[in-house]
Amino acid sequence: MVKGDQRRKQLARQKYERQAQRRVENRRKTKRRNVVIASALAVALAAGATVYATAGLVGADNGNDANAAADRPKDPCAAPAKGKPSEKQWKKEPELTVDTAASYTAELATTCGDITLKLDAKKAPHTVNSFDFLAGEKYFDHSKCHRLVDDGLHVLQCGDPTGTGQGTPGYTIPDENLKDSRLKGNVYPAGTVAMANRYDGQSEKTRDTGGSQFFLVFQDSELPPNYTPFGTITQGMDVLKKIAKAGSTPDPQTGNTAPNATVVIDRARVTKT
Repeated sequence: MVKGDQRRKQLARQKYERQAQRRVENRRKTKRRNVVIASALAVALAAGATVYATAGLVGADNGNDANAAADRPKDPCAAPAKGKPSEKQWKKEPELTVDTAASYTAELATTCGDITLKLDAKKAPHTVNSFDFLAGEKYFDHSKCHRLVDDGLHVLQCGDPTGTGQGTPGYTIPDENLKDSRLKGNVYPAGTVAMANRYDGQSEKTRDTGGSQFFLVFQDSELPPNYTPFGTITQGMDVLKKIAKAGSTPDPQTGNTAPNATVVIDRARVTKT
């Protein structure tokens, strides 16, 4: 009888441990899903009212200690070029003029070094078309890369001239290429360039909410395939790792984990070949 009681207690304990582990894993998955952004976007209700929704933002808490500021590594990046971030807005997505048979290359001249992206117009025409349009309008010039996540996810997020994680060009673009063969096992591989959005993982109404904000993956990152992959990093992985090495600090005002490095896109240009 004693052995029977011990066995039941052992099984009960093992069951509790499995449940606890599942709860921890679910929290980790929720954290990863919510880390990638999107901006505050207006949603018109049937009654005509307007509300604003912002995706939950959780990042690497590398600066939570009271002495974090004193322990920060030296900023590895240069001072930004003179100029102000864009304040342009548009009422609708730009006309789809991208050539899906052509190759497009984006050059991001940042304060930390140059980053080159190969854009996939064939698989993500709306996203590449919008990126090309915004670059041509100098929308990205003088904008901060406002979020660095290096805990579970390994991404640098850019594309918001407001530097808050809530900026938008005024329009949204559809999700694309979510079944890309590279996104195996819910992993965005290192070198992926993807569009952020405000999909909440529950409501389909929050789909197709990409704007201008994008993220650069510098190490394989587990993330559900809900964010349009529209290119690959062909040059500048060393730049991203340098930025990541400097760490990040939570910003209580925006909820972002801002890079400790001064990461600013001085100039962004897209060329067609």
